[in-house]
Amino acid sequence: MDSFLFTPQMKLADLIHTDYRLLLLLPRFGLNLGFGDKSVQECCKQHQISDKLFVMICNVYTSSHYLPSEEELAQVDINQLLSYLKRSHSYYLDNRLLTIQNQLAVISEHEGIQQQKILNRFFEEYKKEVIHHFEYEENTVFPYISAMKTGTNRTGYSIEIFEQNHTNIEDKLNDLKNIVIKYLPDTALLLEKTNMLFNIFSLEEDLCKHTLIEDKILIPLVQKQEKRYGK
Repeated sequence: MDSFLFTPQMKLADLIHTDYRLLLLLPRFGLNLGFGDKSVQECCKQHQISDKLFVMICNVYTSSHYLPSEEELAQVDINQLLSYLKRSHSYYLDNRLLTIQNQLAVISEHEGIQQQKILNRFFEEYKKEVIHHFEYEENTVFPYISAMKTGTNRTGYSIEIFEQNHTNIEDKLNDLKNIVIKYLPDTALLLEKTNMLFNIFSLEEDLCKHTLIEDKILIPLVQKQEKRYGK
């Protein structure tokens, strides 16, 4: 898979069959199932989506060694990239984290008071960190990028500030995994714990790709914009 890259001419169904994780990207681009044998290019055109951006992000998710070239980056619509990132934020908060939180609530009810407090406090602190991370991007970074094209840049700010302080919000999920795997008492609900752990592993991997997209696509694009507009 690492040597195989998708193209806009491929059937969208073939991409999904190649890597089922790409299903998670469809709602973030406003795409739905039922696209028959249409190519990526046809589906994207129908929904006014950049097929080049869609394929680029699919390649990031599928190949651990893929990095877009300067030529590929030059073809990216940065407004569509920002829209994708915002939809990803909503997806993580309203879907993935909420699912894990609900699973955690069921599991913690069957644990001792001390374990309940540890689990719930740890998750709430992590959720607050994620919300803070996303709010900073949506209230500071993204408006800065959007304003750059209109000539209303924010004095004293640059994408370098974001790059230097860009934390990996998936890191603390590893601690939550270890609490469940190593330290919870050997009680019932093995299936529920396993399902929750599977979701945590999946979210951790997804967030890692999200961070990679910002580091390897968003930041280089903005750096080029800053040079163009004399930042």
